[in-house]
Amino acid sequence: MPWHEGLNLRPTDCRLQGPRLGPAPVQNQRMAEPASPPKEKSAPQKALEKMGLRRDIDLALHLPLRYEDETRLTPVGELTHGQSAQCEGVVSEARVELRPRRQFIARLRDGTGELMLRFLHFYPSHQKTLVAGAKVRVRGEVRGGFFGHEMVHPVFKPVGDDTPLAAALTPVYPTSAALPQAYLRKAVASALQRAHLQEVIPAHLVKPGLPPLREALHELHHPPPHAGLASLEDHSCPAWQRLKWEELLAQQLSQLIARRERALRRAPAMVAAVGGLPEQLLAALPFELTAAQRRVGQEIAQDLAQAEPMHRLLQGDVGSGKTVVAALAAAVAIDAGWQCALMAPTEILAEQHFRKLVGWLQALLEARGQTVAWLTGSVKGKARKAMLQATADGRAALVVGTQAVIQDTVQFARLGLALIDEQHRFGVAQRLALRKKLEGAGHEGRADSGSAAAAEPTVEPHLLMMTATPIPRTLAMTYYADLSVSTIDELPPGRTPIVTKVFADNRRGAVIEHIRQEVARGRQVYWVCPLIEESEALDLQNATETHAHLCQAMPGVMVGLLHGRLPPADKAAVMSQFSGGQMPVLVATTVIEVGVDVPNASLMVIEHAERFGLAQLHQLRGRVGRGAAASVCVLIYTPPLSDTGKARLRAMAETNDGFEISRRDLEIRGPGEFMGARQSGDALLRFADLQEDSALLQHARAVAPRLLDEHRQAAEAHVQRWLASRVDFLKA
Repeated sequence: MPWHEGLNLRPTDCRLQGPRLGPAPVQNQRMAEPASPPKEKSAPQKALEKMGLRRDIDLALHLPLRYEDETRLTPVGELTHGQSAQCEGVVSEARVELRPRRQFIARLRDGTGELMLRFLHFYPSHQKTLVAGAKVRVRGEVRGGFFGHEMVHPVFKPVGDDTPLAAALTPVYPTSAALPQAYLRKAVASALQRAHLQEVIPAHLVKPGLPPLREALHELHHPPPHAGLASLEDHSCPAWQRLKWEELLAQQLSQLIARRERALRRAPAMVAAVGGLPEQLLAALPFELTAAQRRVGQEIAQDLAQAEPMHRLLQGDVGSGKTVVAALAAAVAIDAGWQCALMAPTEILAEQHFRKLVGWLQALLEARGQTVAWLTGSVKGKARKAMLQATADGRAALVVGTQAVIQDTVQFARLGLALIDEQHRFGVAQRLALRKKLEGAGHEGRADSGSAAAAEPTVEPHLLMMTATPIPRTLAMTYYADLSVSTIDELPPGRTPIVTKVFADNRRGAVIEHIRQEVARGRQVYWVCPLIEESEALDLQNATETHAHLCQAMPGVMVGLLHGRLPPADKAAVMSQFSGGQMPVLVATTVIEVGVDVPNASLMVIEHAERFGLAQLHQLRGRVGRGAAASVCVLIYTPPLSDTGKARLRAMAETNDGFEISRRDLEIRGPGEFMGARQSGDALLRFADLQEDSALLQHARAVAPRLLDEHRQAAEAHVQRWLASRVDFLKA
């Protein structure tokens, strides 16, 4: 009889034998019978599918979170407080007590002592099994009670004199409320027997010292009693190392295959004419490019000159000048007779880009009979129709907007270059939608160019992705393995270092006084809050309340309010006043996280800083220090701080280096959340850890090209085994 794990299991529940994941055996029949309607799936079967556990290999790779030791019994007389143990004995007494609250009590004796079993929530099945005289086996955490040792809500089952103990440690799997552990254990055990776990990777390419896959999986699902729990649970044992290496190899192979597939596609070869638009843009800029900007600009220009699609990531710290590099890339594409699209995650950021690009390029484009189009969700009616028409007929050489740029109604005449800013802010599904749109876009070369690239139809435009969240090296080696990476590692001259201060929320009065001083000097101030309005769920200082409080505390000072629920026209009006200097103080949510450029702003206050991610805090801090004035970022937190909160605030106070910030952020959050992968519903790496498993990553990275070149079929089988439908997400 299975364990009762606090569930009110009906008799039918106990007969579940796990899902039938393979085809049903065909029975010999004397005559064809009408096909019966498919049986409705049970709740556990639906839960399995919802968790992505559809194939035998999916279940085989669904590894335990932890283990319980049911291989031994501990005498009741030897139990200690805080110990997790399994005991066996006879129920001497069982009753329902009503004081101090209704609960079910049973006493267990084994000849060495007595153990009380306490259930604050119980069902008739508890009372039926735990009756006086019944022999039962219980497992749980021992507590010291008023009447001696007790277990609260232990796991229990009836046993006989010859009921054997478990031969292996009992796995505890990640699951959901609709999927009982007992059912999942049977499903996994059944799938392990059916799954094809034969070795597909030649032995000479497997990292030395690692066990075979089948042996590793069997040990992880059913470890022997003598297995070291510590090495199992910290994932350092050889069996775990094999699983991590296999996963990293599959990920490296998928990226390598994607890179090679893209190399076979065609894209427009773009070479700007001597004295063309890029040179005209450089001459018109009111500043000189840094050496880093010139270097990455040259790297991008070299990619654009090839008939192979560029797939490049442009990374640089906050304020390093990525937009002007993107403008130069756009100028190369436009000069070669192609259109360019720039997509940003928020309307405010898209508008900042639009304003800069119009200032730099509009006059130059008008001289060529072209313009810059603006496409966001707020552009409606005739204005939208005009923008769509200009994009479709090619007059709009540059199209700037939000994800409205990739809607079905947007048609490009000659899309040759796509720019995505803050690409990690888009969900994986959105990035995939963009890629599919680009693949389906028509490309016709410039009629007067006479070049082979212009005459040939091409498959997709060049793609340049930008991020102000620098990518740590280990992440670049995994999720960005199929990308070329350009790094702007130099800030423009004249930037002053930002001083970061951390205050508890009881110092709010001192912070407001500092704001008064900055405003008196003619400077401007941001105050960022995590919520728009008061929430019962989270007791955080909200933007509307803070706005009202600052208005009251500083009469005569214009204090603005900016958040995502404001109508677009109101957002634009507030940002115009703040950018123009008429509004000294702006209370905002994280809509100002990226792209907002006000050189006169010298103070950034971030409310409830412990609730923000490290990369987000760094982005917000980057809104100040953009001019010559000394700038300060104040992080206000509400105690007590969690370990994660302390780590974030400590990192912010200790460094302004975006690369160091990103490294610590990766340590704190892990790659899935760092990359925005949670928006896709798929974790990017399930088992491997980029910090701890760098040696495995290096080996997998070295083996991947050899495996693909020498054993292509084995490489594809390995990717299919591990990634299946997740391959597209890893390519996004």
